[in-house]
Amino acid sequence: MSEGLADLHRHLDGSLRPSTLQELAGSLGLSVPDDLPFFPGMGLMAALARFEFTLSLLQTTDAVRRVASEMCEDAAADGVTTLEIRFAPQLHPGAGSIDAVTDAALDGIDGRAGLLLCGLYGEPPSMLEGHVDCAASRPGVVGIDLAGGPAPSNEWGLADYAAPFTRARDLGIGRTVHASEGRPPEEIQTAIELLHAQRIGHGTTLLEDPTVVELVLEGGVTMEACPTSNWQVGATDSVEAHPLAKWLELGIKVCVNTDNTLLSQVVASEELRRVRAIPGMTDAHADALVRWGHEGAFTR
Repeated sequence: MSEGLADLHRHLDGSLRPSTLQELAGSLGLSVPDDLPFFPGMGLMAALARFEFTLSLLQTTDAVRRVASEMCEDAAADGVTTLEIRFAPQLHPGAGSIDAVTDAALDGIDGRAGLLLCGLYGEPPSMLEGHVDCAASRPGVVGIDLAGGPAPSNEWGLADYAAPFTRARDLGIGRTVHASEGRPPEEIQTAIELLHAQRIGHGTTLLEDPTVVELVLEGGVTMEACPTSNWQVGATDSVEAHPLAKWLELGIKVCVNTDNTLLSQVVASEELRRVRAIPGMTDAHADALVRWGHEGAFTR
């Protein structure tokens, strides 16, 4: 096993340093909202709305480059040796084209982490097709993701993203999908069967359908658990209520992640410490969480 911790699910626009947040906001004449951090039971839509402010600070390539670099520094200082950073470059139009914004993030990372490009639920599949194009010529982009959550008004559903994810598979680009974060486990099934997902972000309702559990086991799919974030958005009642210990008992591959270090106000070492309080957790389980994180990282 690699030394150190692993964090495969960390969003750039939710993981600014507090000091950088204040500095970037001040440079734009903005005040940081007092209610910016997530809080328990706030709900997913309210949580997603918090990104509007942080994204307003990340509309230059310099800002994107800086935050990506600082994320790598902060992760290393916390003992993380396997890191993946994800973001939706289309949400940074002030910084230029998707290619330009992606290159800025890669410059900041400078080989210290893998980069994932996120499409968002409800966007046309062509957006993810463009992300696959961008990733194809950039080995530093190790994967694609579908982030956010579905809304009744969305024109496009989860299955509609099958084509770009299939192309990513054919090109050797990693695939992960935000699925079943308090929503039916059928999302996980669709993500695996149609989008060829190798990892699932959140997936808190997995155990509600034994057929989907078998699908995850048979496919060797890794679950990206984000216990603090899941508690905050109301997908679980508490960190201790997270099902990851039960997942491990069933032989499911699971890794523990921060999701957003700023908005969830947690780092990888603290997240792992909190997970140790989940009933049924053992030292062997804790070791497995770290091992699956290292082994589940995307490579190209």
